[in-house]
Amino acid sequence: MGLKVGSKLPVFTLPDKEGNEFSIQSLIGKKPFVMYFYPKNNTASCTKEACDFRDSYEDFVALGAEVVGISSDSSKSHSKFGKKHDLPFILLSDKDNKVRKQFKIKNSLLLLPGRETYVIDEKGVIIMVFNSINASEHMKRAIKALSYSKK
Repeated sequence: MGLKVGSKLPVFTLPDKEGNEFSIQSLIGKKPFVMYFYPKNNTASCTKEACDFRDSYEDFVALGAEVVGISSDSSKSHSKFGKKHDLPFILLSDKDNKVRKQFKIKNSLLLLPGRETYVIDEKGVIIMVFNSINASEHMKRAIKALSYSKK
């Protein structure tokens, strides 16, 4: 089993789409955020998921939140993927799956890296976990969890 609601977020640093080191610690204490793990850039489901987050990005910003996408793709691949699809949020490269392992995310269908979304409050505590290979539900559930946490 992976991390659960109520767990403190593990702190990590990964390269972003420009190759710069990004520490998740830079968001903790400042704003809530959504962190979604996905299998691979430029595949049909992963592109749909990224575009769903892009199309609702202003809704996340209105809720005071940031979005962070993580896969094992390289920074260069993330840069191309981000430009091609106009992605305004942070993409991080977990090439050796170090962070995926920290989160205990299992493979889906035995081969594909799992698709999991976390919503984290500004204190760094996980307030929602959603695990499903169905890419179309992740953004909706994240918006819902953030909306409820603001009430």
